[in-house]
Amino acid sequence: MILPPYLYDIQVAIEKHARDFGLDFFPQIFEILDYKTMNEVASYGGFPTRYPHWRFGMDYEKMSKSYKYGLSKIYEMVINNDPCYAYLLEGNSLVDQKMVIAHVCGHNDFFKHNYYFSKTNRRMMDEMANHATRIRRYQERFGVETVEAFIDVVLSLDNLIDPMSMFIKRRPTSSMDAVEVDEDGELPEGRPRLKAKGYMDRYINPPEEPQEETEEEQAEEEAPRPFPEEPERDVLLFLLEHAPLAAWQQDVIDIVREEAYYFAPQGMTKIMNEGWATYWHSRIMTEKVLQDSEVIDYADHASGVLGGGASLNPYKIGVELLRHVEERWDTGRFGAEWENCEDLDERRAWDRQLGKGQEKLFQVRTLYNDVMFIDEFFTEDFCREQLFYTYGWNKRNAQWEIQSRQYLEIKEQLMTMLTHGGNPFITVSDGNFGNRGELLLQHRHEGTDLRMDWAQDTLINLHKLWRRPVHLATTMEEKPKRISFDGTEHSLSDHGEAERVE
Repeated sequence: MILPPYLYDIQVAIEKHARDFGLDFFPQIFEILDYKTMNEVASYGGFPTRYPHWRFGMDYEKMSKSYKYGLSKIYEMVINNDPCYAYLLEGNSLVDQKMVIAHVCGHNDFFKHNYYFSKTNRRMMDEMANHATRIRRYQERFGVETVEAFIDVVLSLDNLIDPMSMFIKRRPTSSMDAVEVDEDGELPEGRPRLKAKGYMDRYINPPEEPQEETEEEQAEEEAPRPFPEEPERDVLLFLLEHAPLAAWQQDVIDIVREEAYYFAPQGMTKIMNEGWATYWHSRIMTEKVLQDSEVIDYADHASGVLGGGASLNPYKIGVELLRHVEERWDTGRFGAEWENCEDLDERRAWDRQLGKGQEKLFQVRTLYNDVMFIDEFFTEDFCREQLFYTYGWNKRNAQWEIQSRQYLEIKEQLMTMLTHGGNPFITVSDGNFGNRGELLLQHRHEGTDLRMDWAQDTLINLHKLWRRPVHLATTMEEKPKRISFDGTEHSLSDHGEAERVE
């Protein structure tokens, strides 16, 4: 349902205020949905259509029951797309609709300008529909259960990607990378280079005619090489290129992997993104849009969004840290002079009246992700002002309780939660382990042991793709271990230094 005229007028007014504040965003298309349709779209990750799979139905049931029993309510959804699509919940109060529209302006600006979204597909709405069509064709040809079971396996591995590979070229993406092409994509002989998925490029765009090799080059090629030559962080890509899969299975992995990379920046910037949108909806509402009769309702609903508790609230920590950064750069509380000041009274009264807060905020919005944001700006002063603490399970009295208010412990726990999305660092170390065509993965131990049940389930699904024994080298209780699965049973063994485990 398109917006009624009165809401469209509000949208136009709020967007003008947002641009006056300096926000710049993609064109916005708002639609009003009833709660059932809203839950359906939310179960698809914010998209009106996705490939058919049982997990979307499970998510829909969960959200519907949560809404029915008053446990949760979806106020808005926004999609990183050009144009940007956003949804309003039918039946919300007018002050809620205003707040959501202003909130979406903040998200949209963040999508457009944050560096970690710069490599995402801005036509993902269309791409998702294409993915759905391809999966349905495979289901018609090979059977729903066969395709769905394979998707289950791939989805269990969709966090084994390398999000930073979008910004760092770790290796050539295809055999054609070494061949220079002109500005129009023409090869030296004038043969055009056709567009193709990375794993298909070597078939669609074969390299030039091979030239005669010298004896040294032949000897170098014949010498045994590690496989892969460097540890591969994108496990899904390695499986896509080297696992013994049918063409349709390769395409399914490519679909899941492409969507995983699309959603990856959202996980990398959750705190900043929600904080940025909350900061701007707060300013737009309180300074430009809010009427006197709406103040109480707005305050009530905004307090619900920013409510604290035992779990980390990205809206709360994001907006408060952004305000903290703004205040510091407005008053000059940064730099060597500030850091070297040890007089507490002088620090409390410190105000150089620089007025650089807004400039700094827009710089942070453009260049930072959550890990960088917390690492640089989560100061001891901010930690103390916001009353942060760590909590954990006390076995002695069998309850959750506060364990520490120490700044360094709190920051370390935050960084651990945010680094790599809290997922373990897993790389492909050897695709021909033991010279038997077996797969060896390496876990980079960061101080926390892997959960054995999760590791075993992951190896089972890896085996379904690799079809030969799979191994995972890790550290358990400060000792090097190797978890293996041969298709029938798991085993746990020590591994020596002579094995290729990097």
